[in-house]
Amino acid sequence: MNEQRPIRAKSGANHEGTSAHNRRVIIDALRVNGALSRADLARATGLTKQAVSNLVETLENEGLIASEELVRKGRGQPSTPYRLVADGAYSIGLQIDRHVSRAIVVDLVGNILARATAEVPPRAPEEGIGVLLDLLADVRRDFAMNRPEAEARIAGIGVAMPGPFGVEIADDSLWLMQAWQSFPLVDRLAAGTGLAVSLQNDAAACATAERMVGAAHGLDHAVCIYVGYGIGAGLILGGELYSGAKGNAGEIGMVLFGQPENLVPLEHRASIASLYAMLDIEPADPQQFDKLERLVLEDDRRVGEWIERAGHDLRLAVHTAETLFDPQTVILSSGVPGSLMPRLIAAIEPLRPSLVPTAGRSVPRLRLGMTDPWAVAIGAAADPIRRAFDPSFSAILKRQGE
Repeated sequence: MNEQRPIRAKSGANHEGTSAHNRRVIIDALRVNGALSRADLARATGLTKQAVSNLVETLENEGLIASEELVRKGRGQPSTPYRLVADGAYSIGLQIDRHVSRAIVVDLVGNILARATAEVPPRAPEEGIGVLLDLLADVRRDFAMNRPEAEARIAGIGVAMPGPFGVEIADDSLWLMQAWQSFPLVDRLAAGTGLAVSLQNDAAACATAERMVGAAHGLDHAVCIYVGYGIGAGLILGGELYSGAKGNAGEIGMVLFGQPENLVPLEHRASIASLYAMLDIEPADPQQFDKLERLVLEDDRRVGEWIERAGHDLRLAVHTAETLFDPQTVILSSGVPGSLMPRLIAAIEPLRPSLVPTAGRSVPRLRLGMTDPWAVAIGAAADPIRRAFDPSFSAILKRQGE
């Protein structure tokens, strides 16, 4: 008797009005597990075999999934595995940051197909919007050069930028980019590109990237702490990205740390901006990462002091995240490549005792995620795909008149 492999999948619903949700369930199961047969899909999702057959046929006709060669197991009937078609859909990601903006195109499974960068004025959105539209036009042109039919399959544009959103703070520094946060960015980008546009903060985008192709792949409960120019946390709760009422969930960089007589935001103590200030590195310098890596490898005293302080504060942040959200893991991600983040992870250990169990864990309490300048842009690009194809509570709601 053949042993059945475990399959991770959301549950489908075998009643009228849930086809949108069930489509997403099938796509998500194939994304998480790889190729699966119709019998595998029915067993994992709880859908009837007939419902799965109908969904598979529809998705295959739409070019979103494709069959592979027959698989024979023992004496039973051969089965046909189905997989996602990478070219079934595309998405564009746009990261707007204080010193550089990045645009990227990915396919349905997260492969990067085109990318470009541009310098955007951090305090002049009316001037910068033209730069962004030119950047998006350039990356779309590069992407479509050898794919004449691909434009019709673009799910939309996901935009990520520093938060918090909709908050009045007496701070005109580059920490917050307030001029951009009050600018009608989504409307202007949608009008200029003809595509649907969604907006999220950079930490949420990084969490989306981790779930799609990184350390949170296949997990339903994870907190992603993003250490960039600032600091934020992306929350994956119940398999969905949680953004909060105003899109500001996870803005842990604004939490006050330090001594009672000298409380400052976490991101002023443990962000890359705070490290660069200690090292006299200019964040707009194209060689910034090379300069930082050299100092890390030389065991520069200032880098060591920052790692010790940041590790202390982030240890408390991890403990807080575990206590509040009970995640399967906490992921530390960054836009800084090289040796810095592994050393910071080591400085955060040992973790404080918390409510999460330590025995029988399939993943560690804390793990290193992406350390890539393009991580936020990848997550921004994943957002339209997530909205279009991932299972969500809103997809199963049946409202009158819809």
